[in-house]
Amino acid sequence: MTTPPVTDAAPDARARGRLQRWFGTRDPRSAARLAVWVMLPAAAVQAGFALLVDQGLVADVGSWLTVAVLLAASAALARVDPQQLDARGVLALIPLGGAVILSTLNWVTSDTSAAAQVFAVLPTLWAASQLRAPGAWLVAGLSGISNAVLVLHLEPLERAIPDAAFVAATLSMATALLVHAGHRQERLVAELREQATVDALTGLVTRHVLDAAMAGAVGGGSGHGTALVLVDVDHFKTINDQRGHPVGDDALRHLAEVLRRAVRDGDAIVSRLGGDELAVLLSSCPVDVAERRAHDLVAAVRANPLPLADGGFLPMTVSVGVAQSPTHARDPRELYSTADRALYEAKRGGRDRAVAATTTPTGPLSAA
Repeated sequence: MTTPPVTDAAPDARARGRLQRWFGTRDPRSAARLAVWVMLPAAAVQAGFALLVDQGLVADVGSWLTVAVLLAASAALARVDPQQLDARGVLALIPLGGAVILSTLNWVTSDTSAAAQVFAVLPTLWAASQLRAPGAWLVAGLSGISNAVLVLHLEPLERAIPDAAFVAATLSMATALLVHAGHRQERLVAELREQATVDALTGLVTRHVLDAAMAGAVGGGSGHGTALVLVDVDHFKTINDQRGHPVGDDALRHLAEVLRRAVRDGDAIVSRLGGDELAVLLSSCPVDVAERRAHDLVAAVRANPLPLADGGFLPMTVSVGVAQSPTHARDPRELYSTADRALYEAKRGGRDRAVAATTTPTGPLSAA
């Protein structure tokens, strides 16, 4: 029995990544919908020209072929997953094809009217609003060049040069404005996503990120299990009342940094759940290791008091509860509630300590 050769998919993945960066759309589904909404009216307009305007046999045939191509492309976009088309750069072919078809029709009909040239702007506008910058500029360049060739061939030179320059300037300005607007929108979306995943005060990830990571780790049956460590600042209200809320904020930032230094980045997620409660998710962590690391976190906070603006130091302590799956819980909800009960045991026991859960899982194994 022969073993099939192993192929390296990395070059293909890199090639697809470059294709996406250069000729991909910002939102494939939105781009596909907008393309359909542009092509269907364009097909109707072209059919109207073929029916109502005496264009000659060649122009009529070209018009009806254009209508057929636009309708077929619209039907294909409605049936095929836009994500797959975008991954192969197919969506970028829509404005390129549109520019070529419009230029060909104008050439066949010898139409250099303002209406024909303005209609040729549509592929460029679609590309500038939907494609990445390189693809958008490619379409704008092709449209500008094809229009210049057309008018230089069909018009007197003294008219052709101003017309070609005007259309090229219009295409360039529209592309620049829309590409800039697209970049700005992407930056705003990225900032909003970051705000949703990163706590602004501490720089730790939010509860949403922790929950997603815990759902993926708990119940998977791999590694040594997953541990959740809940951390609560002792007497945090007293810090706010006596020192002021700015010092309280400093305390949370300081605690976040202590926890980050105390855990290994590769196997831990440190999160702020809200208020003065933080959490550490430890993947591939046996129960005895989880308990030891919970005690280490308590010791690390105790050994690192908060530096104050007057040069002094504010001692800080934390109460910690730790639970591990599958030893103490079968699903993320049970893991959190079990760790939370252990945390309150630590607070009732005098604070500045870590308490491990002692309960066993009660529900069926969840494939989270």
